[in-house]
Amino acid sequence: MAWNNLPIDPAGLSIRQELAAIFRILAHFRMTDLIHTHASARVPDKSNALLINRYNLLFDEVTASSLIEIDESGALIPEYEGADINDAGCNIHSAIHEALPDVGVVIHTHTRAGAAVSAQRHGLLPISQQAMMFHGAVGYHEFEGFVLSRSERASLVRDLGNHKAVILRNHGLIAVGSTAAEAWNRIYNIERACEIQVAALAGGSELVVPPEAIQTRMGQQAVSDKQLYIERMAWNACLRLIENVGTDFRL
Repeated sequence: MAWNNLPIDPAGLSIRQELAAIFRILAHFRMTDLIHTHASARVPDKSNALLINRYNLLFDEVTASSLIEIDESGALIPEYEGADINDAGCNIHSAIHEALPDVGVVIHTHTRAGAAVSAQRHGLLPISQQAMMFHGAVGYHEFEGFVLSRSERASLVRDLGNHKAVILRNHGLIAVGSTAAEAWNRIYNIERACEIQVAALAGGSELVVPPEAIQTRMGQQAVSDKQLYIERMAWNACLRLIENVGTDFRL
């Protein structure tokens, strides 16, 4: 049986649909780079298995059934042999999932604003609500070329640590979460923070940076139960947004 005709395990259908939805939402908000970035999720009740996008699809083409499975070493699971894969993507995502079992979903982007901030030595500045939501919760990973080396797995995981996100220098952004909703909100918020920073710096005026105590407060508020509830509402709203366009991503 061809890998793209494999039956979907009902136990894994929900996460497949959620991950496919992430791609459609990323496409809607123009957080794409042709076919070159990726998102992944753990396969429930299936040890050592991860879902990731095929390399030949634009994000608005991704469906639940088009997602392929790799293991935590980054290799294709045998049933999916022959599928096009992004080797760097498989290396990045499998490294994070293997090392951090509490991470359920990983999203990586190459947006203009994200790549711009990744190239600024000072990194993400605490000049917006969105940026301060990542106070003490964003790491930095130095550029080593395409992430193809097995040796880079350890340094990537080290630099991500227990953070919500990691900025890949001269490259882009990664956000992680225990759920699709959590990971999506984090990549959206850090992207918005980068957009605001690029715009503010372009204005040329002196920037207003809130006191450290306020930055700390924002970081704490960002992980409150109330904020998590708000993020769940935002995720559901984004699902409605793409469902109004079409529901084929669920297939």
